Amino acid sequence: MSANALYTDLSGYYDLMCAGIDYQAQSHSIRRLHQIFGNGGNTHLDLACGTGPHVRYFIDFGYQSNGLDINQPMLDIAKTRCPEALFSLQDMSTFNVTEPLDLITCFLYSIHYSDGIEKLKECIASVHRALKADGVFCFNVVDKDKIDNTLFVKHRAQQEDDLFTFSSGWHYCGDGEKKSLKVSIEKTTITDTQIWHDEHPMVAFSFAELLEILTPYFDVQIFEHDYEKIIPWNKTSGNAIFTCVKI
Repeated sequence: MSANALYTDLSGYYDLMCAGIDYQAQSHSIRRLHQIFGNGGNTHLDLACGTGPHVRYFIDFGYQSNGLDINQPMLDIAKTRCPEALFSLQDMSTFNVTEPLDLITCFLYSIHYSDGIEKLKECIASVHRALKADGVFCFNVVDKDKIDNTLFVKHRAQQEDDLFTFSSGWHYCGDGEKKSLKVSIEKTTITDTQIWHDEHPMVAFSFAELLEILTPYFDVQIFEHDYEKIIPWNKTSGNAIFTCVKI
């Protein structure tokens, strides 16, 4: 299947695939970080918004929240979930906004979908242009040097009479700026089992490399990848939440 097949042809399964994600906890945690580091505004854009669950929570928090993604089938579902929001079909590396924003988010490691370091740099520059003074950019990332290729996350979900098993994990060869997210979906019905495999090319970087890109644009704070508590990064874990204030 092509790099984005699971997110287009199987977009109807996406919410089921992500059923174990606590979108509310993630959204609340980033709202708290925005309250601490932000400018007090309430305009928000979610990059790579998918089917819009984070946008839904930010609207419920009182934000003027909108979303952006490169896959129209995802945006169609998002519009049904959040009819009051505006959803834009754009590449997050080169997106434009009509008015500057107070908060931009990118959840679920989606910033890694930038196609290489140069595209990542374009994304960072686009975010900087789109933010108001003292606006905040929040996203989560994984350090390429801390990736364990043997680790996979797996969960099962039931949809009517069908049983789905979802599995995903990072793979990094140990060199360069390319890694991949390996994903599989197994659908078991009364009569048979179908299995889809997909591999998404993603950009790989260390936290040090990321900081070098961010610091000309932002004052950067790094926190542990914990949506229940706000804890400074311990400088050893390979997953973190970056909170970046426009300078």
